[in-house]
Amino acid sequence: MTTTSLQLLTVPEAMTRLKLGRTKIYELIRTRRLVSITEGRARRIPESSVQDYIRSRLEEAA
Repeated sequence: MTTTSLQLLTVPEAMTRLKLGRTKIYELIRTRRLVSITEGRARRIPESSVQDYIRSRLEEAA
């Protein structure tokens, strides 16, 4: 069985990783291009979701 390390990012961390603004990050979440979870008022974005988004953008650009 393989174990993968799942890291959850805050919105500001996702903004930094993607070099995008807060509004764009929430738009990506709303349109389901970025997956996120909420716990209470805290929203977290799995790092794998950020990587998937980058991968899909690269495929669109190719």
